[in-house]
Amino acid sequence: MVFLVLLVGCGPKNYKQDADERVYSILDRQWDPEFGTRANYRVSDVEPSAMDVRVDKAIPSSGVLTLPEAVAVATARNREYQTQKELLYASALNQRLVRHQFETSLFGGAGLFYSGDGTDEAVELSANVGFNRLLATGTQITAALATAWTEVLLGPRESGLASLFTASLTHPLLRGSDPAIVLEGLTQAKRDTLYQIRTFNRFRKTFVVGIVTQYFEALEFHQRARNAEEQCAALEMLRDQARHLASVGRLPVIEVDRLQEEVLLMRDVQIIAQREYEQSLDQFKIALGLSPTVEFRLDTEAMRTLAESGLAEPTFAESEAIATALYHRLDVANAADAVLDAQRHVHVAADQLRADLRLGGTVELHTDGARRGTAGAALDLPLDRVAEQGAYRMALLALNQRQRDYDLAADTVRLEVRQAHRKLREAAQRYRTLVEARDLAEVRVEKTSALLQYGRTSSRRVLSAQQDLYAVKNAVADALTDYAIATLNFYRDTGVLQVRPDGMWEKGPHAIGITHQVTDAEHHAKP
Repeated sequence: MVFLVLLVGCGPKNYKQDADERVYSILDRQWDPEFGTRANYRVSDVEPSAMDVRVDKAIPSSGVLTLPEAVAVATARNREYQTQKELLYASALNQRLVRHQFETSLFGGAGLFYSGDGTDEAVELSANVGFNRLLATGTQITAALATAWTEVLLGPRESGLASLFTASLTHPLLRGSDPAIVLEGLTQAKRDTLYQIRTFNRFRKTFVVGIVTQYFEALEFHQRARNAEEQCAALEMLRDQARHLASVGRLPVIEVDRLQEEVLLMRDVQIIAQREYEQSLDQFKIALGLSPTVEFRLDTEAMRTLAESGLAEPTFAESEAIATALYHRLDVANAADAVLDAQRHVHVAADQLRADLRLGGTVELHTDGARRGTAGAALDLPLDRVAEQGAYRMALLALNQRQRDYDLAADTVRLEVRQAHRKLREAAQRYRTLVEARDLAEVRVEKTSALLQYGRTSSRRVLSAQQDLYAVKNAVADALTDYAIATLNFYRDTGVLQVRPDGMWEKGPHAIGITHQVTDAEHHAKP
């Protein structure tokens, strides 16, 4: 039975299960909790962890999809999110493949052959088994046992069993003898996995910000549609009031016609606003990983809750926000570590310029007692190193490029934080200003409507006040959405936003108001 298992091999299902176990063992070992919660990172055809989001029913029975529910659905179904999980898986799988070069690699096989020409016939059964092993010192070890059994059917040969054991070893003394050089491929594979873990967690932060942003933008379109509906109703009421006043001779009839025109134009605006809302909702469904034909409503209370939160301006200095971002941003950490990778690559390329001196030996043992062994050394002088020279020079240039990439990444973060800080402050101020303007516009509408009732003003003034109120209500909705988005972008760009296991976000334990004594260069080991 064991022979049959070895002969046939494991089934695809077992291979997949073994690959999954090894990949997630690698990821779990390298995942630093500071990067983010280790949840919602398994590919779709792997059993989810206990902390992963599970969505049995995308749309609640109420038909209203709240913001947390929307984020959970997107985390479970979004197509780009699935791709990012697969990229994470692939990086660990590649590390597993590179690591295998330093593990004992078994090989073996068997063959059955018939040979004959009428005067000489025989059947031969052969088998071999052995292993290869590469050590961190660069030593390559190979051992194999071969066995052949011959059954002579016709001819002068004799039947019998013969076996041969062979072993060989090569060891570098100069080029390729430094363990750091030998293990460079594995070192880089480990770091690539680390970078992908950081990239994945950075993606999760931008992803949740994107989903929440689209949710509030869709709510803004909904609010605009409601504002248009309310404005249309207000204009119809104003028209009816003017029609009554005209009927008793207190208002020119031409003003009624003007108001009827405004009502029709507002209905057109309402139709367009409703279409824009439905279109934004369909686009949001795609982001959630749902079909555009799926029907649901958004939780309009989210806007009111946000408005009641106070919309405070940032109380910390811009310099503190920048220091926090440079300390915690995962993409900056990747850019800094890429410089260290380039330094190692220079060291590896320089090693290839050296002479190559290798010791080697083989041993053969036969079943008949015969023995044979060889030992020696091979020297390759560095007389022609043009290719290696080019590789070394390119490694130096790559180091300069990675240094510039880091500088650009750090400056880009500084720019993003400055813009986010400025936008957040502006959004809070703008919202408070527009709310005050809206309150004044409402008072103005009430006063002009009362004056119109007593014939002390024209319908044009009431219409103007009503149109101003409509415009400022739309501006308030826009400012409120801008504040929500600016807040999310600020926490994302400073790196303090953390993603919970349910997919929603929260401010991490890193206080922006605390000045960090560690500079970005010290934290990221910038050379």
